[in-house]
Amino acid sequence: MNRPDYLNDSNKEPVARSIPAQQEHFRQTTTIGTDANKVLRNTYALLAMTLVFSGLVAAASMMFNAPHPGILITLVGFYGLLFGIEKTKNSGMGLVLTFALTGFMGYTLGPILNLYAQLPNGGGLIATAMGGTGLIFFGLSSWVLATGKDLSGWGKTLMVGMIVAIVMMVANIFLNIPALSLAFSGMLIILMSAMIAYQTSAIIHGGETNYISAAVSLYVSIYNLFLSLLQILGVFGGDE
Repeated sequence: MNRPDYLNDSNKEPVARSIPAQQEHFRQTTTIGTDANKVLRNTYALLAMTLVFSGLVAAASMMFNAPHPGILITLVGFYGLLFGIEKTKNSGMGLVLTFALTGFMGYTLGPILNLYAQLPNGGGLIATAMGGTGLIFFGLSSWVLATGKDLSGWGKTLMVGMIVAIVMMVANIFLNIPALSLAFSGMLIILMSAMIAYQTSAIIHGGETNYISAAVSLYVSIYNLFLSLLQILGVFGGDE
């Protein structure tokens, strides 16, 4: 008597082979998730430390009425340190330059905050800008982490937006048009909000595997978002 087909070895082998294959796929998926979580934890830890450090330097800059270094020195210092971080992001020097960058940006922030603090409701404007920045950051980060959205398709659009923003910034340095400055701030709020979501998505999907680069990118987005909110609040609420 012939054996039933379902007992033939040829029919059993695919089932026997599928179990190790599924286990291997599960191990690979788990490893990818673990690596992404590690990068995310390290990114948020470094981001928190740099924000605190930058805030302390900004407070000291305000306390001692430090002069603003000017737009040229600010841009040279920012992009110079950013270039150095990119070159050393896989070493301890990358961490040193990260704190140098965030400390420098905190120093340049102090004189700006002093100007707003002189307004009748300056303290309220600064607090509102900080609160708005926090809400946007935590809201967008939570959305991406909860949904697992893959926003890699936003890359080209954000790049075009950043180029337009840079052109607007350079143009306004020479033209000094209030309406253009306001439009630039509004555009930056949209761009930086999108960048926060995009950068968070890149971390959890493996597009960004270096926590120093990730933390610096998020820091810059938060910094620009805060200043843009503060400028718009200053225009519409500075006379209250």
